[in-house]
Amino acid sequence: MTQPQPSATPKFEEPKFGFNSYAERLNGRAAMLGFVITLAIEYFTGQGLLSWLGLY
Repeated sequence: MTQPQPSATPKFEEPKFGFNSYAERLNGRAAMLGFVITLAIEYFTGQGLLSWLGLY
């Protein structure tokens, strides 16, 4: 007697947390956005980010 075989392979969605490509893309986009905002602050205020925040 043979075992029945599935007729279709289930398609599992990738989880939205943990170390996966979705989380890495999101982290990279947030880092790029933060970098651009930091450059804009330095350009428009004429000060570095730490000076602008009053930390240096």
